[in-house]
Amino acid sequence: MTDLIVGAVLVLILGAAVRYIIKAKKSGAKCIGCPAGGNGTCSCGCSGGTSNEKDEDK
Repeated sequence: MTDLIVGAVLVLILGAAVRYIIKAKKSGAKCIGCPAGGNGTCSCGCSGGTSNEKDEDK
């Protein structure tokens, strides 16, 4: 019975994480983990149009 409860909790956590990622991608977030990822000014070094790409263009 304990295994069933633990399995259900893990499925709920995984489902919530997948739902969050899908929702964030649909809203246009380029870097989901970054707080500024949704507004286009992300400077955290992620691959969403950051300052790293600007440095390579120079």
